[in-house]
Parts: sequence; C-alpha cells; structure tokens
Amino acid sequence: QVQLVESGGGLVQAGGSLRLSCVVSGRTFSANAMGWFRQAPGKEREFVAALAWSGGNPAYTDSVKGRFIIFGDNAKNTVYLQMNSLQPEDTAVYFCAANLAVPVLRLGVGKYWGQGTQVTVSS
Repeated sequence: QVQLVESGGGLVQAGGSLRLSCVVSGRTFSANAMGWFRQAPGKEREFVAALAWSGGNPAYTDSVKGRFIIFGDNAKNTVYLQMNSLQPEDTAVYFCAANLAVPVLRLGVGKYWGQGTQVTVSS
C-alpha cells in the first residue's frame, strides 16, 4: 500500500519561499510519477507540478514556471516542491499525489494522495 505524507507548509510573506516534502512509503511501479496539486478556498483542485522517478523533464503549470521547482530524492523516497517568490494567490492546501505517469497526473488523476499541507502567503 502506497502512502504519502506531506510536510513543510506554513505562513510566509509575499516574496518568500517554502519547501514542501512528500515522503512515499510502499512505493511500487504504480507510483512511478509524483506530483503536487493545490486547492484554494472555493476553487477546484489544480495541478502544480510533477516528475517521474524514472527520469524525464518535470512538468509545471504555467503560473508556477520559473518560481517552483519539483525534485526527488530516490534514496529518501521523498519528493520536494521548492516554492520561491510566493504570492498571495499561491495560498492553498497543497497535496502530494502519485500515479503511473506524469501525463496522467497532469490530467488531475492521482492514484494515491496525501492528506495535504496548508500554505498561506500574506501580502
């Protein structure tokens, strides 16, 4: 059973940075791709970024390109989301998710989900 546990959320001022972590346990081929999603109050959950443990270029939604970086540490079974130049519109609950491939995650389809971590950016 694949389990995902996020951490690293918090309150930060606009322009600041945060790093989210997602520890993966019970990893299988069905969790080859890891991604981050977010859901702001009153809005639908949206794709943020994803990568594949097997390699290839990460994928990002346009609004975070150049500000957020997704990367993984195979030895620690952990995927990170480095968030820089944060803005109030980045405020949301951030979820880690896993599925077979990055394109599937980009469609919003996660096979496994974490519980979420709150990120609040003050202006």
